[in-house]
Amino acid sequence: MIKNDAWINTMANEGMISPFEPTLVRRMDLNGTNIPVISYGLSSFGYDIRLSPKEFRIFRHIPGTVIDPKHFNPENLELTRLQNDAHGSYFILPAHSYGLGVALERLAIPDNITTICIGKSTYARCGIIANLTPAEAGWRGYLTLEFSNSSSADCRIYANEGVVQLLFLEGDPCQISYETRQGKYQDQSEMVTLARV
Repeated sequence: MIKNDAWINTMANEGMISPFEPTLVRRMDLNGTNIPVISYGLSSFGYDIRLSPKEFRIFRHIPGTVIDPKHFNPENLELTRLQNDAHGSYFILPAHSYGLGVALERLAIPDNITTICIGKSTYARCGIIANLTPAEAGWRGYLTLEFSNSSSADCRIYANEGVVQLLFLEGDPCQISYETRQGKYQDQSEMVTLARV
């Protein structure tokens, strides 16, 4: 069963999402000006998390190399500079490229819940595809978020604004949670976490 806003609010107040915004925010103050933002916060059956301004990395081609998820070379990822203007803080994701960011919110998923992360329509209409990422029962930390720019134009990805939506799915408690099996991505920090085996 998918969980609703009342349940998400209750669980967030118990530490499931931090920081937590109990409403859907569509405007915020930036240097004394109230500007529109890509929405974040609590919705009817989900929670829109924000992109952290701390780090965004873009895959780059290194001639003669192949990306190997078993032996990931961090040199294949280039740190991207956070930019600012009157519209907010943002990273540039070049056309036909792939980037990794991290969520601003820390999650602590209950043992009977699995969370999936889906893209927001505002970005999808610009050609940005957010990879469908799960956070299993018992997982804790800051999600590393994956984005593909399928368009032929560079695109802004705004920090401190909504970037993906979380859906919370309830099931019977599992026998072995992510925490119990000591999953390799447990307690990720607010930095991009690379592929691990």
